[in-house]
Amino acid sequence: MDDLVKAERRGQVLVITLNRPDKLNALNRAMQTRLQQLFEEVREDGRIRALVITGSGRAFCSGADVGHLGAQAALPMDQQLVHPPSFTARQAKLYKPVICAVNGMCAGAGLHFVSDSDIVIASDSAVFTDTHVNVGQVSALEPIGLLQRTSLTTVLRMVILGKAERLSAAQALASNMISEVVADDRLMERAMELAELVCAGSPAAIQASLKAIWESFHYPLDVALNRSFEQLIRYRDHPDAKEGPAAFLEKRPPQWTDG
Repeated sequence: MDDLVKAERRGQVLVITLNRPDKLNALNRAMQTRLQQLFEEVREDGRIRALVITGSGRAFCSGADVGHLGAQAALPMDQQLVHPPSFTARQAKLYKPVICAVNGMCAGAGLHFVSDSDIVIASDSAVFTDTHVNVGQVSALEPIGLLQRTSLTTVLRMVILGKAERLSAAQALASNMISEVVADDRLMERAMELAELVCAGSPAAIQASLKAIWESFHYPLDVALNRSFEQLIRYRDHPDAKEGPAAFLEKRPPQWTDG
């Protein structure tokens, strides 16, 4: 599993690389399991302040392995219903910041990483498409997640046109699905630049902020605002909430606690 999903520490950043290039990084069960394990390890490691996710070879992720889909379909229905996906940081309820660096094809289940990351950038050659209906599968989780980023028009075209609707990096940027497009050979360099900027902020404050924002989608606006206000007030007792103003007044770099 370690070969299929590589994890490399670069200072306070963990770079996760989907590493099945011969299959265009199609997700199988072993890869999903390894990703879940990594997120649990990251949760317990306060030295890691940000994550970068990318793919090896000429694709980011071509979706779920079709063979894996067949094996899943063969299971009794009660076994299929008790295993919701947990291979992205947000699915795993991990709120350390995630930067998704899309290199090449991003299709089907690969769109989970786009919908669930905090910052999504792409190379010039990146392409986004939803191929579920072309292999007889329901497209639901990924498009619903993408609605938090882009328009219903964009999502519905991707769902019902399937592989015939291929968004270029420029089109994905125009639709707000991603936030930045860079040259192919600059993708990882730019991802690491962003990750280092993220690491300069208070890890605890960033995680609390992300948790409040992502969880807000589960509630009506007034409930989400009230819950966030409570979280905001409770956080004022955190050491970083005191260190930040003190460092600013003393004109020195803040010394944050590990996240």
